[in-house]
Amino acid sequence: MKGRPLKKTPRVVVAMSGGVDSTVAAYLLKKEGFEVIGITLKVWSDSCMHRSAEKCCGPDAINDARNMAALIGIPHYVLDEADYFEKEVISYFINEYSLGRTPNPCVKCNEKVKFGRLWARVQSWDVDYISTGHYAVVENQDNNPRLKKAKDKTRDQSYFLFSLSPSQLSRMITPLGNLEKKEVRAIAKEAGLKVWNKEESREICFVPGKNYMEFIKEKTALVKRLSGPILNEEGMIIGKHQGIENYTVGQRKGLPGGQGQPLYVIDIDPQSKSIRAGGLKSLYKTHCFASQAHWIEKEIESPRQVTVKLRYNYPEVNAVLTLLEKDRFRLDFETPQPGISPGQAAVCYDGEIVLGGGWIERQGL
Repeated sequence: MKGRPLKKTPRVVVAMSGGVDSTVAAYLLKKEGFEVIGITLKVWSDSCMHRSAEKCCGPDAINDARNMAALIGIPHYVLDEADYFEKEVISYFINEYSLGRTPNPCVKCNEKVKFGRLWARVQSWDVDYISTGHYAVVENQDNNPRLKKAKDKTRDQSYFLFSLSPSQLSRMITPLGNLEKKEVRAIAKEAGLKVWNKEESREICFVPGKNYMEFIKEKTALVKRLSGPILNEEGMIIGKHQGIENYTVGQRKGLPGGQGQPLYVIDIDPQSKSIRAGGLKSLYKTHCFASQAHWIEKEIESPRQVTVKLRYNYPEVNAVLTLLEKDRFRLDFETPQPGISPGQAAVCYDGEIVLGGGWIERQGL
């Protein structure tokens, strides 16, 4: 937060989920002298709340956020964004599976909902900034925002923020960027914030339990439409599947046995609704392509050495970034990488700095 030009008593909206991270973000900003308003976005229907009360859309989370706001001494409001969330995040989530891709709804939610729709809703409140409990560092020198990794590398969430625009980043404050998780819990405990030891979930917030496929089945008739054959690497049918949405590249579960070696999903063809299975060696790729490129840093050199994350829980790897036409780019890896899933984000870094990224394309076979 240092180096940010602030007017007298700046007003900040904190997106509060009821967890320790967003609670401490609100607490620290209040302590620093901001006028803080707590907001909880109700992003899913009452039926979801009934089935999964512990989720961030559930009544337990809303009550926790309201109670923590009261303890901190700030106003708290609940905004119902279920319809918008359905349009921008749920529909994307389901459509990606129908295309044989593995979606990343957290990136879309940040871009479209938390730092998009929320800002539009609170502009009339004379708000200066939006804050969250994300573990990332946002610097804004001379209206030139820069996104960097968090101090706590085990919690770093800069990957999920790569698609934010300069205007979105410039009005964003991340109080936890220079803290470790254990420090955040200690701050909450010392302040008497009862969520200090609350367990957290890293699962997709809007899916009850962990059953993505049951969720999709309830929402659509995709299962019937996306069933088809399972092929080996030579193109021979070795089995049938009940829907391509049940599979992601690199997966072993759900493939037929008796093939002389462990099988992995190496390709998903949305046109033929077929799953291609092969050995471990076939999972490794020397390069990949990505589209819908979004660059936070200006004047990206090409080609250039970068490190890249190919999914959130994937370690950074060395690669050469080459810019292509029509907002596409190519990544050539220093060593072949396994399980590159179309639909996931490929986010490029220069040390601590997030350069930007894009969405991994299907290369086919």
